[in-house]
Amino acid sequence: MGKLDGKTAVITGASRGIGQAIAELFASEGASVICAARTIAEGDHKMLEGSLNRTVENIINSGGQAAMVQANVSEENECVDLIDSANDIFGPVDILVNNAALNYYIPIVDYPTSRWIRSFAVNVHGPFILSKLVLPDMIERNQGAIVNISSGAAIGPGRGPYVDQTVHGGTMYGASKAALERFTQGLAQEVSSYQIAISALSPSQVVPTPGTVFHKLVEGMDDPKGEHPDFMAKATLLLASENPTKVNGRVTYSQQILSEFNWIANPQGRGVNPDSPGSGYAQS
Repeated sequence: MGKLDGKTAVITGASRGIGQAIAELFASEGASVICAARTIAEGDHKMLEGSLNRTVENIINSGGQAAMVQANVSEENECVDLIDSANDIFGPVDILVNNAALNYYIPIVDYPTSRWIRSFAVNVHGPFILSKLVLPDMIERNQGAIVNISSGAAIGPGRGPYVDQTVHGGTMYGASKAALERFTQGLAQEVSSYQIAISALSPSQVVPTPGTVFHKLVEGMDDPKGEHPDFMAKATLLLASENPTKVNGRVTYSQQILSEFNWIANPQGRGVNPDSPGSGYAQS
């Protein structure tokens, strides 16, 4: 028996990295998985490896159920098509994982307005639109889970004066993820009378993925200081399968929540180490 037997899950950003790891784990736990992203085939993305073809093939070759839907979650009509396709292929959506994200590491003084708007559309508007689309079925059936993938970037540098005056260029990404965390808890409160769990999850440590390697956030896919994608996948599984009364409204970190529910021992990083306590939303 899998933890997600009979469930339909939609996972955005499933062509590589954390999204791919979540999709493959969910399928191994019995879910029928809709893998969504913009990259269909290897080589379609000019800079990053990974594709929906690869993720879906991995799942099917391992005996799981999966289908791909190409979608740009910044466009409402494509979000509608994605959820309509999920319903047509596997039935009503039980679990939504909003993992797709977009960032450009550019100082605010140089940030093109078009890129700012596009990034917020992917990182915040997409999760809002997709949540709005899946919630009616979840409310009617009195069950469901939405997991929003956030980031440690949501934690700001605090008030000045600043010893570190380096411009890292991550202000937009952090602002969008902070907005996603506030959205998470607001929505969790709105649906708290139903058996629906709304949560946000960040890595406790930077996860080596094609994206984080490209942006030089880690030294490579085998960076020993990084967190393996399996931690995020398992933590997402926990938030999607636990009793909603225990996890609704949680804004947490991968190793923190896994340790709390005794899924791992010896956690490290954000939410666990005293010097990395997490965001304000994580503390409430």
